[in-house]
Amino acid sequence: MDTEALLKVKPEELASALLKRRLMLKESLPGVIRNLEAEEEALSPKVERLAKSFEDANSKVAELKRDRDGGQSEAGVLISEVKDIREKLIESGGMVDLDPKWKREKMLEKIEEIEHKIQTSALDHRSERKLLDSRRVLISQNDKWLKDRKDSNPEMSEYIKMRRKMSSLYKKADKAHSKMLDAVEKAQPIYEKTTVATEELREVRSQLDRARELLAQSDRAIGHWERRLKDGFGDIGPGFPDLLRGYEKVKGGGLSSFAKAPTSSTRPKKKTGGK
Repeated sequence: MDTEALLKVKPEELASALLKRRLMLKESLPGVIRNLEAEEEALSPKVERLAKSFEDANSKVAELKRDRDGGQSEAGVLISEVKDIREKLIESGGMVDLDPKWKREKMLEKIEEIEHKIQTSALDHRSERKLLDSRRVLISQNDKWLKDRKDSNPEMSEYIKMRRKMSSLYKKADKAHSKMLDAVEKAQPIYEKTTVATEELREVRSQLDRARELLAQSDRAIGHWERRLKDGFGDIGPGFPDLLRGYEKVKGGGLSSFAKAPTSSTRPKKKTGGK
């Protein structure tokens, strides 16, 4: 609607339309509020249940992570000790006598490499599982190596004992790690459902607050426009300023309150004469 058409609309028409709108809202809002309250009542326990399920899932993940970290930390300390003992055996010639293949054995180093990747790389679950499978193979090889060794030799006794303990700790850590990955995957859909339900509840509560606010304003707004239709649109007392000031200004050729004042970039430049 252009300015000329807008100026032709009588204040009484606008006031009547606004009053009609307010009366309609007052009549319809209680039903809207009841429906929104019913939605809120249905959604609230659902959100609470999902939030509790997600909290329990997170607690399970945290518990398994503690088990995994504890096992890996202990095993990491042991692997260093095992390597120290191995170096001493190599220097003394014990490894040569008892295990001629010691020069080719890189099992401990490979286990350490896998652990480093797990701890420092940003991996998806599939990649983590592949690394765990690789370490599981190495631990199995370690167990086979231990099975072939004899504890009777005092030079190897402590070495074998430490490697067995290290193997046990890594198995425990890897088992907890696998369970943790399973728990994380199970928690993901719960998280997504919780997020959606929480957003739905937030939106319902936002609409409910707005509907209650409009209903609370209804009587005052209805009274306002009823008095305007009765007493006019000029300044008729506190809370009732002159509504026709802008109308008269625009009607007389002035700018409306929505019109932008000219800026330095849009203001016409003065022409200057040259000598």
